[in-house]
Amino acid sequence: MARQIPCGIAIPQTFNGPSAAVLDLGRFLPRAEALGFDSLWVQEQIVSDSAILEPVALLTYAAALTSKLRLGSAVLLTVVRNPVQLAKELATLDQLSQGRLIAGVGVGGAYLPERVFGVPTEHRGRRFVESIQVLKALWTQPRASMAGQYWNFDNVPMEPKPVQQPHPPIWLAARDPMGIRRAVRHGDGWMGAGSSSSADFVQQAAQMRAELEQARRDPAGFPMSKRVYLAVDSDSARAQARLRQWFAERYHNAEMAPRVALWGTPAQITEALLKLIAAGASHLLLNPVFDHAEQMEILAGEVVPHLIAD
Repeated sequence: MARQIPCGIAIPQTFNGPSAAVLDLGRFLPRAEALGFDSLWVQEQIVSDSAILEPVALLTYAAALTSKLRLGSAVLLTVVRNPVQLAKELATLDQLSQGRLIAGVGVGGAYLPERVFGVPTEHRGRRFVESIQVLKALWTQPRASMAGQYWNFDNVPMEPKPVQQPHPPIWLAARDPMGIRRAVRHGDGWMGAGSSSSADFVQQAAQMRAELEQARRDPAGFPMSKRVYLAVDSDSARAQARLRQWFAERYHNAEMAPRVALWGTPAQITEALLKLIAAGASHLLLNPVFDHAEQMEILAGEVVPHLIAD
């Protein structure tokens, strides 16, 4: 049976000038809901020379201006956060949004300056798993206990619990075989990285299906999402130039644009996204990087309605 693929839209999170474009956000967020998107998404980069808003605070703002959209992080870097404090922040967000949180978390790449945050650089994977265990313990146990290598506590109360029970869905970002296995063991869904190409996603999705089968987990109950940087523009050269400029400013790497982003007419974007769906994507996070409001309107009207899976 054919079904519509749910699509989220990235919240404009960076801005130019001394203050955030609050009025633009105030228009963008309710409009995303009116257009029928599935969810709103943020990413995390605390230390940056770009002006980028903190993700949990921004999702809380989005919660106040919407009533239906899911609110997701893609992703929070839990290895440089205190998971006890984060558990409280996310439980509060789930309460204020009446159960709309999707907690996307990730290990982070080589760029992550752990020493700036006062945390060790060793055993990042182990610390990441423990941070997830801390979140789940505080969200599900009346008085939580944790006996780990990095986090140890006993009989710790934390109220209120999240609205969603047993806890908000936790989607893990992963791209290598170890990370994909970790997502199956500890997550409720998987997020393909925006810095991975479409071809990478096809390969990773196949690995994910194999791991789900081995773990005897039902793929139908395990969302597979992909962040897609894109630009809808009939002028291919102009679109690529603007994408390259954005990647150069945001990631100091203009060459990422042709490797990971999509650009073209609505029909060309639709065709490329349908290939991701055919590879197994059950959710798409659409991420325009300029002209956000205009791009969102085009995507909602000319692309998203055609994203159908058999």
